[in-house]
Amino acid sequence: MLLTITTTAQPATDLGHLLHKHPDKAQSFEQSFGTAHVFYPEATDERCTAALLLEVDPQALLRSRTSVSSPDFALAQYVNDRPYASSSLFTVALGKVLRSAIRGASDRRPQLARTPIPLVLHLPAVPCHPGPERARTLFEPLGWTVEAAPVPLDPDLPGWGDSHYLSLTLTGTLRLSEALSHLYVLLPAMEGGHKHYWVDSTEIDKLLRAGGAPVDGVVDEDGAGWLAGHPERAWITRRYLVRREKYVRTALARLTEAEDGASRPGDENGDGNGGEAAGTAAVVPSDPAVEEREPSLADQRAGAITAVLGAERVTSVIDLGCGGGRLLERLVRDRSLERVTGVDVHLGSLEVAHRRLCKGCHPDGGGRHRPFAEPATRSEGALPRPRPELLLGSVVYRDRRFQGHDAAVLMEVVEHLDPSRLPAMEQVVFGDAAPRVVVVTTPNVEYNRHYEGLAEGEFRHADHRFEWTRAEFAAWADWVADEHGYTVRHLPVGPEHPETGAPTQMGVFTK
Repeated sequence: MLLTITTTAQPATDLGHLLHKHPDKAQSFEQSFGTAHVFYPEATDERCTAALLLEVDPQALLRSRTSVSSPDFALAQYVNDRPYASSSLFTVALGKVLRSAIRGASDRRPQLARTPIPLVLHLPAVPCHPGPERARTLFEPLGWTVEAAPVPLDPDLPGWGDSHYLSLTLTGTLRLSEALSHLYVLLPAMEGGHKHYWVDSTEIDKLLRAGGAPVDGVVDEDGAGWLAGHPERAWITRRYLVRREKYVRTALARLTEAEDGASRPGDENGDGNGGEAAGTAAVVPSDPAVEEREPSLADQRAGAITAVLGAERVTSVIDLGCGGGRLLERLVRDRSLERVTGVDVHLGSLEVAHRRLCKGCHPDGGGRHRPFAEPATRSEGALPRPRPELLLGSVVYRDRRFQGHDAAVLMEVVEHLDPSRLPAMEQVVFGDAAPRVVVVTTPNVEYNRHYEGLAEGEFRHADHRFEWTRAEFAAWADWVADEHGYTVRHLPVGPEHPETGAPTQMGVFTK
């Protein structure tokens, strides 16, 4: 990951005073996930360039991971884009290595730290799924001239098209501290909020401090409150805070106070992220008439599925694409179920599900943990809770372990598949496993317009390959039902809007 900072303010080597890094030295700074280097490719009185280079150690990154998700393939921890593209790893290194520069502190050149200077910032690879136009809407209101060129997937194979990375060059006359704070906030927002560390409430203060808003009654003079007045502040805030609704609401309320000078208490009684399953967006509705309230949309979805399974009197369920086990946690507490199975393609998700399901464990005689084991004594006739089986597998590959269940659930799964893989999924689930009941839920793209900060045409999650309208989902479901001998009924999940329907649409297939 590379950032170069160039200035022609003379003497240009004063850039070293602002960065607190001497132009004649190459310095290295160890991080938990690699090593950051600061050096100067050129340093003259007329022109000076400083470079921040982050070398990521994949093994160190793996050791530092706890519960953070990664792409769904076996070598994802070692083979991915993070060593090359600016990401949350880079912004963490930026914040640590250039901390004094971001604060605008300079004992030797205090006046220079408060003076706008000509700057050119260049990052050769920046993830930005929305594309170059989004980069311009983020940086141009801050005084930058933006050059954002898509990086091709392979220059030698132009037919493959462009990747979702940009070569980004920013040119402008600003205080260096301002320029760095812009990168500190906007790079994670452009990436889509996929941070490599756990996001908690402290991220709100980090965001506000870098954006120049008051934190604990103190205003950072050099920040100048740029985020509070930014036309895309809702989009930036939502993505920086990884779409955790409670934090987003709190941050937006505090930004409004900073802008208006009046206290407008935010809604701090929300449910945190919780509005979507692990890895999906918990977006903030802009229309109070359709605002998600307690319980969260994810809880409503799981509750609706549980109710359908109960009404169909199923005795065994397989959750295909179980993720971190949100639905499994409900199912194992249902005493009418004799067998519960969870399947996911991602081993890390299954580990999260195992930890979630083992919250009620106690060691058995062999020193192992038994999920949801019954106490030693229980009332006569009470049924033991089912012990869930967790399987590593894919919904697009035939697997005999999927057979023999009364019901199969695909909760927010189909939209993560490439359209070309849908026929394989249909054959595996409806043709080969062929349970008596299949429950499918997926986002209703028509409802997306009610989510604040979600651009037109943008999906709720970066990994969604598509999102269906109600008519498109109904057409697909009706075709699958006819093809495999099922009938299907369609149910809404979540608050319904008279024009756009509910945020989640459900299809219940029965033999």
